[in-house]
Amino acid sequence: MNKTTSAPGGSLREMILAAFFMALGLVLPFLTGQIPEIGRLLSPMHIPILLCGFICGWRYGGVVGFITPLLRSFLFGIPVLYPMAIGMAFELMTYGIVAGLLYVVWQKRNLLTTYVTLIIAMLAGRCVWGIASLTLYGLAGNPFTWSMFLTGAFLGAIPGIILHLVIIPPIVMVVERYRRREG
Repeated sequence: MNKTTSAPGGSLREMILAAFFMALGLVLPFLTGQIPEIGRLLSPMHIPILLCGFICGWRYGGVVGFITPLLRSFLFGIPVLYPMAIGMAFELMTYGIVAGLLYVVWQKRNLLTTYVTLIIAMLAGRCVWGIASLTLYGLAGNPFTWSMFLTGAFLGAIPGIILHLVIIPPIVMVVERYRRREG
């Protein structure tokens, strides 16, 4: 299927892939669901959102990133809608948008640019999560401290960050190689 077979807003292939990434975002957390602490450490929902941004583009990455944690909260009750799922919606939307935009900006798509894009997307998303959490916790009358931000965004997320850095770039490179061969 090529780009000429398109629907409003993108190709049919991109829409199907975006739906696939959303489904993965709903299902992957079940792998760590029995031990919530492991899930928080590995952030399995982040993987398909970042991949969606790289592979489907910033629009799909942003939409899938925003909807997935909210939908998962409505369907399964995890993450808790307020403030967690709402804060995650902004974080994951940022992941998808930044990964998709930066990956398009790079003229040379190679492993280095993939890593740089991924790192920038993760930093931007975590900063947006911090701003969203500060706002959401503040609206509820609860303090959101600098310590909570550092622990939630970075210190407690180190295993997930490492996992994302190990898994995502090779998958993006395989897809890129396939795209080059296709045409």
